[in-house]
Amino acid sequence: MKLRELIFENVKPTFAKSGNKTVRKYRCTSGNRKGRVVAKAATCSAPTNVKASVGLKKTKAKKGAKMQIKTRRTKAANAASVRSKRLNQKTNRKNHKRRSKI
Repeated sequence: MKLRELIFENVKPTFAKSGNKTVRKYRCTSGNRKGRVVAKAATCSAPTNVKASVGLKKTKAKKGAKMQIKTRRTKAANAASVRSKRLNQKTNRKNHKRRSKI
């Protein structure tokens, strides 16, 4: 077993936005970060920072609704968000039509 296989065992590569650019990131597939998109694959298996998680819980309790509204607006309007959403969709090969030769 190679080192790369160990690192990428519990992650799936995906596209996400960083600023106004679309970059390659990783989605955690197991552990307590399951479903989260992170910049480095090693982050998925890293121990949790309790202080940071408590701080985020407090922030979400106070400003959760406002955060959701801003996020929804950004994901709909920002070009990088729309691009990353399109890149992450699976392509259905069965429904692709071939060009007919003339």
